[in-house]
Amino acid sequence: MPQKRLRLVVGLGNPGEAYAETRHNAGFLAVDKVSAAFSIPFIEQKFDAGIGIGSIDGTKVILAKPMAFMNRSGPYIHKIAGYFRILCEDMLVIHDDMDLAFGRLKIKEKGGDGGHRGIRSIIDAFGGGDFVRLRIGVGRPETGIGAADYVLEKFSSEERKNLDRIITTAKDAVVTTLCNGTKEGMNRFNDKRISILS
Repeated sequence: MPQKRLRLVVGLGNPGEAYAETRHNAGFLAVDKVSAAFSIPFIEQKFDAGIGIGSIDGTKVILAKPMAFMNRSGPYIHKIAGYFRILCEDMLVIHDDMDLAFGRLKIKEKGGDGGHRGIRSIIDAFGGGDFVRLRIGVGRPETGIGAADYVLEKFSSEERKNLDRIITTAKDAVVTTLCNGTKEGMNRFNDKRISILS
């Protein structure tokens, strides 16, 4: 059954063309895919974020793309949630994760920041981590490149061959989680590498 409460779906990333196709913007890519699939355009600007208002299979949603840099996105997301009177537990945050191999997805109900500064900013702003996360695996860098440089690099040509299917599957994970519950989303999508990857 669709949930009747208003839900907030946040994609994390960095604004600007320079960051558009980088690993750190996986959250932006996924929320853009949701926006396109359900005709929910980002037509409003509130609290330094693009906002889309619509419905996903009967569940009313706010889509958000914070335009502050990721490490400072928490206060803006908190303002959006407050403005629309959305509880922390009714929020789903989509972000990149180096602790997951490229092509893996993982839904998590709550917890710490796992070293992700965007998630840390949200936890600090809300005073806790009781929100759902959809983690999109980007893998770890090979030796010789730092983590910060790695996530700010563009996806490799090999990765781009499979990227659209991964982001489409992430969109499906968002829909399942919103409409059928977090447990169902976890059962269907957690740690299952996208089958087209070699």
